[in-house]
Amino acid sequence: MVREGQEEEEEEEMIMTVAATTKPAWLEGLIAETFFSSCGIHESRRKSEQTVFCLLCCLSVCPHCLPSHRSHPLLQVRRYVYHDVVRLSDLEKLIDCSYVQPYTINGAKVIFINQRPQSRAKVSSNVCFTCDRILQEPFHFCSLSCKVDYLIYQGDDLSSILYRIDESDFTFASLRMDGHDQFGEISTMVDDADDIMVISDQSEQGNNSNKKEKKKKKKKESNYFPGMVLSLGSRRKGAPHRAPFS
Repeated sequence: MVREGQEEEEEEEMIMTVAATTKPAWLEGLIAETFFSSCGIHESRRKSEQTVFCLLCCLSVCPHCLPSHRSHPLLQVRRYVYHDVVRLSDLEKLIDCSYVQPYTINGAKVIFINQRPQSRAKVSSNVCFTCDRILQEPFHFCSLSCKVDYLIYQGDDLSSILYRIDESDFTFASLRMDGHDQFGEISTMVDDADDIMVISDQSEQGNNSNKKEKKKKKKKESNYFPGMVLSLGSRRKGAPHRAPFS
């Protein structure tokens, strides 16, 4: 009887641990979903790109699908250079975005949903805990998925960073379907050492060409402090863990 009781307790603990590190359906869907592809239902119509994520149905929809989701909480997804971003002001109502580096694009702070490919290995004193992308202090993650993956790897309880969805914050009326789903240029915050550009709308590109050159020159003068770079993969192989962020 005692043995059976111990087994039941261990099973309950295991279930609780798995539940704590399991992404909720909306978060898993947001990270895994493909945006800005043509809607399969409305592909023959203009402006049929899937630029909105339904937090209830956990899938991407196009503007023509919206009437069917009018009463659902809706999150608008935007794009910068083929990568999906969400406004920080929207995302922080759903999940704790602390230590995720935001980028300022056309005057709006945004966060990348997923990590992006890197052209070459770089060394810096401050890099993403998951993918080693160079970051500004005091940030630890370059994207939402990098933070979530790191916490899961550490065995942390995801419920501690998740907020209850307030549907009044994600109404159909709050969406901006005005053709500004794709941002122009990035950013007041440093991305990579070779990616620095000033904020600019498409109509201002000519006027800001001199500013870009000045930014590029300024970039060449900046230096990063060398440091050891440990990827999430290397930590799994027995390399020393980073100290938990506070």
